[in-house]
Amino acid sequence: MPWSNSKPRPTSMMAFSPPRSPTRSPPKVTVQSPKSPPKSFDSPIHSPRPSRPTSHAVLDSPSPQVQASNGAKSFKIPSRNPTPAIDSKPLFPTTSAAVPSADPRKSDRSVASAPPVPPPINRAGKPKMQTKSHSTDVATRASLAPENSSEPVDVSPFSTPPSSSEGSVKGDPSPPVIPGFSKPKMTKDGYFPPPPVHHSMAEKLQPTDFRATGGQSQKKVAPLPSPSDMPEDRPALPVRREKDNFDLRRSVQLQRAAPPELPVRRSFDQSRPNAEASNQFNPPRRTKTTNGITLSSSAKTLEPPKPPPPRNSAEMKRPAPIPPTQASQPYTYDSDEEDAASEKQPATALTEYPDSSQANRRPPVFPENTSGIPTGYETKLFAICGDYICTTGYVTNVWNVLNKRLLMSLSHGDTVKATAVAFRPAKDVEDEGKRLWLGTNTGEMHEIDIPTQSVVHVKSNAHARGVVVKIFRYASEMWSIDDDGVIHIWPADDTGSPSLQQTPHTFRIPRGHTFSIISGSQLWVASTKDIRVYNRSADSNHFVQMTQGPLSQLNVGDVTSGAIISSQPDRIYFGHADGKVTIYSKKGFECLGIVNVSVYKISSLVGVGDYLWAGYSTGMIYVYDTKCTPWKVLKDWKAHEKPIAGILADRTSIWKLDRFQVASLGTDTMLRIWDGMLKNDWLETLMQQRDNEYCEFRELSARVMTWNAGATKPTVLRNTEQDRNFFREILEPENPPDILVFGFQELVDLEDKKITAKSIFKRKKHKETSEHEHMSHQYRAWRDHLVRVLDETSPKQNYVLLHTANLVGLFTCVFVKASERAKIRDVCAAEIKLGFSGRVGNKGALIVRFFIDDSSLCFINCHLAAGQSQTVHRNNDAAAIMENAPLPGNRSPSDCANYFVGGGDGSMILDHEICILNGDLNYRIDAMPRNTVIAAVQQGNLAKLLERDQLLLSRKRNPGFRLRAFNEAPINFAPTYKYNVGTDDYDTSEKQRSPAWCDRLLYRGLGRIKQLDYRRHDGIKVSDHRPVSGRFKLRIKTINSKRQEATRDKAEVEFEAVRRRIAGDIK
Repeated sequence: MPWSNSKPRPTSMMAFSPPRSPTRSPPKVTVQSPKSPPKSFDSPIHSPRPSRPTSHAVLDSPSPQVQASNGAKSFKIPSRNPTPAIDSKPLFPTTSAAVPSADPRKSDRSVASAPPVPPPINRAGKPKMQTKSHSTDVATRASLAPENSSEPVDVSPFSTPPSSSEGSVKGDPSPPVIPGFSKPKMTKDGYFPPPPVHHSMAEKLQPTDFRATGGQSQKKVAPLPSPSDMPEDRPALPVRREKDNFDLRRSVQLQRAAPPELPVRRSFDQSRPNAEASNQFNPPRRTKTTNGITLSSSAKTLEPPKPPPPRNSAEMKRPAPIPPTQASQPYTYDSDEEDAASEKQPATALTEYPDSSQANRRPPVFPENTSGIPTGYETKLFAICGDYICTTGYVTNVWNVLNKRLLMSLSHGDTVKATAVAFRPAKDVEDEGKRLWLGTNTGEMHEIDIPTQSVVHVKSNAHARGVVVKIFRYASEMWSIDDDGVIHIWPADDTGSPSLQQTPHTFRIPRGHTFSIISGSQLWVASTKDIRVYNRSADSNHFVQMTQGPLSQLNVGDVTSGAIISSQPDRIYFGHADGKVTIYSKKGFECLGIVNVSVYKISSLVGVGDYLWAGYSTGMIYVYDTKCTPWKVLKDWKAHEKPIAGILADRTSIWKLDRFQVASLGTDTMLRIWDGMLKNDWLETLMQQRDNEYCEFRELSARVMTWNAGATKPTVLRNTEQDRNFFREILEPENPPDILVFGFQELVDLEDKKITAKSIFKRKKHKETSEHEHMSHQYRAWRDHLVRVLDETSPKQNYVLLHTANLVGLFTCVFVKASERAKIRDVCAAEIKLGFSGRVGNKGALIVRFFIDDSSLCFINCHLAAGQSQTVHRNNDAAAIMENAPLPGNRSPSDCANYFVGGGDGSMILDHEICILNGDLNYRIDAMPRNTVIAAVQQGNLAKLLERDQLLLSRKRNPGFRLRAFNEAPINFAPTYKYNVGTDDYDTSEKQRSPAWCDRLLYRGLGRIKQLDYRRHDGIKVSDHRPVSGRFKLRIKTINSKRQEATRDKAEVEFEAVRRRIAGDIK
């Protein structure tokens, strides 16, 4: 299938979260009797529940929970809706002991006062444990490098306010810290454990935060012990009482052991040095080392792990850290899901996610080679050299790259499988690629001559004890490595080429091989997460390990691939199974950085010219520019239908074929050849940068409005003067815009179950017709109302209706000035249904595209999934809209270059030069109670709320968030949802939904669009949403064909100079 019709991007880089855990009921709070044990200020509280890994509450722990070997589950605060009676007071689980109460007077008196009840069910054999969470604690991005400070502050893409951080907001109300629970420790001053703390005194105690104080104990507050996995440190199970007269409601209180009175008083002894307790229980401070190798000063030293703020969304499983000074004040939040504790920070900070806003999606194919080569069988081993490309396994096949003709097919039998392959170097350049070396699972080495299609030599005992896992071509030598750690270096013979008839030099390295790469005289070998570096001695007689131990970083997956960029010879890049890339220095072997580029496995990395190519398990290939910070995604395209097995850059093709070709092999049994120079992209980028040399420009203005009308009819707007002036305020008669776009949501009642059910299940024509007529009447009424308002407000402007469209509540209406109508052409529209798996349009998008002069404009009106905790659902909806191709494409390469961007053909939204998205996006404010949100709105503290906005957080934390390509002007107005209809009061109904910025305007078009204002309109109160509008300045171009051709000729000359430079670097 020709690549001229570009395939749409799949949902390749989206982050999906595990299913939410079921909602649990909160633990019971036991009210203790007035005759409680003596009060204590520094004694820990003991509980029959398993202890936490740290002394902090669940919400503060940055470390993953460790499950005890005895099967006890870690204690977690269950997700629940806020209840004033519960959230207003601290929660103190009751204590336990392994023996009955030591004070028989208190125990007998409590039992005697209990009314007789039936005997309890005997569960001593299988004590009740807490429900296991369904969420999976998968390591995610532990930390991020600070964002680029050079980002403009006037119009900041998704960073509202520009200086906002991802940290905590000081002053948020939060529940008291729940102390850590552990088994009592023995002290030198007392044998018995200290008494439990009375609830009235416990409320007055200040929580201790060791992380905030650097591990030092605070004055008069003994630090809580850190638990370990030793048997004596594991929490005890609760004791099951055997008495018949047993009050189940008071069982937790009766199981608590009351310590003897005399030794108890010693717990108040302040003569014990605090340093002893701190040294004994505090975990050691982590230092920034890499397994014995000291890192350079370029890598920043990290602070101790910081506790994350709780989150209310399933979008990210790991919250961002907050400053240590705030660690003792966790937030109270309403969540339907569990938040996992964040991982410890890695040795080097993660940088920002690569910027993919200007990525090109056109596959970099050669004009004469647009289709792939089918291999006919599944294999993951291949090699390429000039005009030969081969795959191997149980069968070795060789094709001609230019005409795709099969040249050779050699079977190795049912038991012999080739496990490594490489082309042998030749003394004469013309003989390059004619000989092929294979390593097998039996340790044999084969040399194959491709022109004669014969096996010229077999070394049966080359690797007698292992499987050959890798063959390297190095200068005039060949290196082979087996899984036992044996390295053979095959020298050149008298002909100047290596031969299997020669006796190899043999060396040994530790066993285990995941990936290896040669850089100069260095051999870098990875085994799972560990990397070892060996250097070949000057006399070539032995290898020396250059590091004291293996190199590794925290919170990164297994090494899967690696690459060297020719323009950066001092660095080596390693790809990992969790989508991260680590960067190491070849000289000092320090880790220069970790970049989180994806949420999917990186299956292959290769340096091509100045850029880094990465292949993913999704079948996508990404091209990164690593010289800028953050990295920039230059290209991403669907290369294969299944995961990519490998990518190889053929440097010999530069002098053999006068082109730089890159080959990829997918598990879809297809080989594909790509242009490593990216010629078309290079020329297109340069032409767009010089468009002022061949284009004439003019400016137009546009006003875009979005409003969830809540099934409001236009006749309702006549009730009050404010409602009647609403559209007059938007239209700005004193300065009318050239383009008017009205985007409505919920023009029909989506809560009407009858209407929804009929639209889905009814098949009778007269029923469908009746429903359609009813819905069309609603849209016609609004269209007529808008036309009438325009005539009344701006009679001199003579606006004309350009386009209308509707989809189950969504309604788009576009007006333009009559003077501009003749310059508009190719108006095209589409709809995308998202409700009920894309079958119903109660959620979805309306898209309209048209051209003004020689510029392409696209407007999107959308309504995404609702629900406080449905961030992932909303992100998936956004991805479905952005990655769909609902519009007709243009197959003319010249037209695509003139009118579209990003290598697109106009079939997708992001192909257009100017895009404006409006709608009820339904993104909420995370991890903050309703009363706190309303208080912040009343105080004008919008920055505090915007730090928790799900849309902004998704952009910061999710590299696959499809709306990252859009910008948003700074938000300086209050949340627009949810109001009591007809009032200025936020929702006071039974659900009491928290205010949020659901209604948004986003835009895209680098250098072509600028937003002038962004505001909400308070004059209209007939819906539970407030309308939002924005005014934009658009830069429209007209192309001069003759000047364009002259500019392209100069660009071609410049490209040839760049091609020669890259070829020289590679050679």
